[in-house]
Amino acid sequence: MNIRSAILFAGALTLAMWMGHGAIAADLTDVGYIDQADLANLPVFVAANRQLGNYQNQLNAAYSAQIKHARTDADKQQVTMESQQEYTDKQREIIGPLFQRAQLAIAAVSATRNLSIVVDKRVVIYGGQDITKDVEAVFTSPQAIQPPAATPSPSEIGYVDQSVLDGVPKVQTANSTMQQFETTQRQIYAAKIAQARSPGERQQLLVQFNKTVSDKQDQLLKPLVDQTRSATAEVAGKKNLLLVIDKADVIYGGTDITADVQNDLTK
Repeated sequence: MNIRSAILFAGALTLAMWMGHGAIAADLTDVGYIDQADLANLPVFVAANRQLGNYQNQLNAAYSAQIKHARTDADKQQVTMESQQEYTDKQREIIGPLFQRAQLAIAAVSATRNLSIVVDKRVVIYGGQDITKDVEAVFTSPQAIQPPAATPSPSEIGYVDQSVLDGVPKVQTANSTMQQFETTQRQIYAAKIAQARSPGERQQLLVQFNKTVSDKQDQLLKPLVDQTRSATAEVAGKKNLLLVIDKADVIYGGTDITADVQNDLTK
């Protein structure tokens, strides 16, 4: 577990304490949610992903042929980077316009329903408004979708971009130190396990390895997890937020408190 997953886990505990039985409470009438899996099953998305998959197969074949003729590690790296860039460009070409239209459809429906935030259905246990079908209807209509004139109203639900927090120097240092420690311990215990005389001894060594890594995680990561939880709770209190979720689960709107939490972590 690195600092990112540890913070996400701690955040989930915080939400559970704040919200009780539901991730999204029933009285939050300005909260919408979308079943993104259902949206992805629309024929136009299925066709686009199939087209992208076919392109990737062709690209993989070309990559395999080019990598065989690469003479140096630098040449191989160049071939890999070019292949990845070609895929990214094609993905942007095929999926980009569909994604932009979906975002416009979500914004249009949200404005009509007076929603301040739209989240992924996966984080909703109870309550909220399901706008999946409305968004799909707008998305699949032949008309151009006009962006709403106004931005979403302030939301009582905040979010934190975990990828930004990953960039905080002391978080990077903790992650790097933890990875190096785990790699070293894995090598040490692999040698010990190879010399073990019985399955029971090997199992005991595996338990010792897991405890050694777990103890190091507590030493390195727990202070940062605690600081992140404390900073998040403090910012949420100042901004009168009912809960805070990860940005990955926010589709539209919401209150971004990433910078506030990041500032606390850099102290």
